[in-house]
Amino acid sequence: MTQDRPVLGILLMLGFCIAAPMGDALAKLLGETMDVAQLVAIRMGLQVLLLAPIVVFAAIPLAMSRRDIGLSAVRAFLHILGIGMMFLSLRYLPLADAVAIAFVMPFIMLILGHYVLGEEVGRRRILACCVGFIGTCLVMQPSFAEVGWPALLPLGVALDFALFMLVTRQLARSVDPIALQMVSGLFACLIVLPLLPLLAGVPGFGVIWPDTIGWGLAILMGALGTIAHLLMTWALRFAPSATLAPMQYLEIPMAALLGWLIFKEFPNGLAFVGICVTIAAGLYIILRERQVSRSAPAAPSEVPPPAV
Repeated sequence: MTQDRPVLGILLMLGFCIAAPMGDALAKLLGETMDVAQLVAIRMGLQVLLLAPIVVFAAIPLAMSRRDIGLSAVRAFLHILGIGMMFLSLRYLPLADAVAIAFVMPFIMLILGHYVLGEEVGRRRILACCVGFIGTCLVMQPSFAEVGWPALLPLGVALDFALFMLVTRQLARSVDPIALQMVSGLFACLIVLPLLPLLAGVPGFGVIWPDTIGWGLAILMGALGTIAHLLMTWALRFAPSATLAPMQYLEIPMAALLGWLIFKEFPNGLAFVGICVTIAAGLYIILRERQVSRSAPAAPSEVPPPAV
């Protein structure tokens, strides 16, 4: 079993928080000309193509136990669902708003981490995440008033990704991160690729051949998505999900910066207040985590049980 190393886990999650919004920004650009199912297929197919040489030359074994294979299949399905909902929401919402609304996820993760994994979750962290949830509602309100039900899609992303992170946490300690991403990508391709010709003509499943620039953006999107989720998987290998959940609040300012630079979008007054509240809650949890880790060594109850 890999020993927890919270500082390394936090640094790896920071890398995820930079790479993931960059991939989302490219998906938003590509979504102007491509359907959601095609974007998901490109994203997962490129994950397999990019990782295949590494797996071959590094001789990384892909063999897994029956339990890990089952969890990997569930993880792939959750990955497809989450990416699909996020890409669809980006058609209707500003980048920063979509990312910020999805940040009810850390609250869900804290509850799941406590009741499912037995991780220690203090009252202050729960209170701070509740404050962050209020901030998320402030962000969602103007978006819901403007575009209607698509503003709820990031909430679906939040629940989906919380479950995705929970499954990843169970796999991260026993499966090599690159092997995990490779197997998940293969499962995802087996699910998505056959649907494209079968559902041709159905809204959302159209196929458009990109031009040279489109292919370049698509390849970069796939690379960023693959790197981001590798960083997230490695982070979960070294730190509990309850420790890492607050770190993802840093995706919000990154998404706001990219939205402003690329799409000339910036959150309105109420949404900006909500984003500030959400970030403040996340930063409080990070500071609280650091204070607790410095004041006392980790108790046995603070270390997640090994995967069985």
